[in-house]
Amino acid sequence: MTAIEQQQLGKTLWAIADDLRGAMNADDFRDYMLSFLFLRYLSDNYEAAAKKELGADYPVLEKDDKRPPISVWYKANKADIGDFEKQMRRKVHYVIEPKYLWSNIAELARTQNDELLHTLQKGFKYIENQSFESSFQGLFSEINLDSDKLGRGYPERNKRLCTIIQKIAEGIAKFSTNTDILGDAYEYLIGQFAAGSGKKAGEFYTPQQISTILSEIVTLDSQDPSLGKKKKLDKVLDFACGSGSLLLNVRRQMGAHGIGKIYGQEKNITTYNLSRMNMLLHGVKDTEFEIHHGDSLLNDWDILNEMNPAKKMEFDAIVANPPFSYRWEPSESMGEDFRFKSYGLAPKSAADFAFLLHGFHFLSKEGTMAIILPHGVLFRGGAEQRIRTKLLKDNNIDAVIGLPANLFFSTGIPVCILVLKKCKKFDDVLFINASEDFEKDKRQNKLNEAHIEKIIDTYRHRKEIEKYSHCATLQEISDNDYNLNIPRYVNNFKEEEAIDIQAVMKEIKTLEAKRTDLDNQIEGYLKELGLIV
Repeated sequence: MTAIEQQQLGKTLWAIADDLRGAMNADDFRDYMLSFLFLRYLSDNYEAAAKKELGADYPVLEKDDKRPPISVWYKANKADIGDFEKQMRRKVHYVIEPKYLWSNIAELARTQNDELLHTLQKGFKYIENQSFESSFQGLFSEINLDSDKLGRGYPERNKRLCTIIQKIAEGIAKFSTNTDILGDAYEYLIGQFAAGSGKKAGEFYTPQQISTILSEIVTLDSQDPSLGKKKKLDKVLDFACGSGSLLLNVRRQMGAHGIGKIYGQEKNITTYNLSRMNMLLHGVKDTEFEIHHGDSLLNDWDILNEMNPAKKMEFDAIVANPPFSYRWEPSESMGEDFRFKSYGLAPKSAADFAFLLHGFHFLSKEGTMAIILPHGVLFRGGAEQRIRTKLLKDNNIDAVIGLPANLFFSTGIPVCILVLKKCKKFDDVLFINASEDFEKDKRQNKLNEAHIEKIIDTYRHRKEIEKYSHCATLQEISDNDYNLNIPRYVNNFKEEEAIDIQAVMKEIKTLEAKRTDLDNQIEGYLKELGLIV
């Protein structure tokens, strides 16, 4: 399927969502729409794998028989189901009972079956607790099938769901169902719902163009041609992972087998569930990722909250887009926290450096971290200046990249990317001022491929480009009192052309003379018409 067809699928699904959600707000309907798309993917993938596994034994049904073929096999081979499902768990890592497959759900919707809602409720519980070896408890917790927003009673809710699912089934039917296609459609819908949610979207969505920049930066070292081949990343982390798009972009850069395991953490329960679905929908097996629901600032994830340095979890690549200038309430004891002890605590008014230090602590010696932050971290004083100064003196800040304003749904402010390493190759800091490189769009500004490539190429080769990039020595930075405000190092201010006052005055006099002539002409016409004496 071409990129145009992929986009068309996304647009088709968005049009269905926009048409069907009625009075329901975009956030609420998003959870239904994306969950049904997720169920469709799991079902199609399972049925395709079952067909391959059973070979000639896979049932062939009459054209008007709408049952899932695998349901016919289940019914005729009850004694073999256990062995078959064990094999399926080895092949695709999960199983789904035929009655809960999308094809059966869609048929119940098409025939307006009264049991659709009950079947869907049981099916979601089955997938959460029984489909996978590892439990996906609460995966569909944000979808309230008993909600009054669907209808006031069971019959009305069941009827509404029949309509929604039937429309989705019809909309998807003409498109391919492979992982990449549905995964891209899922990402497209997340972006569209993010746009509809305004500022709330910052909780779960990083625009793809920015996600691409971060993911390319943290994987550059592993793709060094001098290595002869890509170096596998053992562990990758996003400690504020939202819908998981950043992690998936890193995986896309490295290939399906280029990462040992993906780790993510997300505080918001809705987006935590979105990220788990997003991983599975993109073909990441449940054994290849781990997403934790919790607060990164409190470090409440057991695998990270390890005081024994010998057992500390370390990551080869870390990406993050944490909430900007988040207000937090650090306790006194947090000053002794192993993440912050050497730097001091970020101020209560802005946890930006607290997020940065959390991730940086778990970065491996050869790893790269790229984090999106507001520009304030570059120049604010007090505690933030002390943290910034230590990171600079320890030679841990590799690059500062300034991006244009209005790239995010959640804020119109310009943001920056800080790139950090524990073992840098260079003693300077690369500044890139890309604030003027963008295309205007209806709602947000956007970066095109050329803008993105210019940033990556400049970073990769540490190029110095007039009014765009500069490698600043630590002495330069020290002379600026460790202020990293980008215009101090790369000023892309464009001087206006000098104005020729004499030429302007001459033009004004010429225009005034023309105006006098026109006034005289008009007066003559009015006299001829007898309108004035």
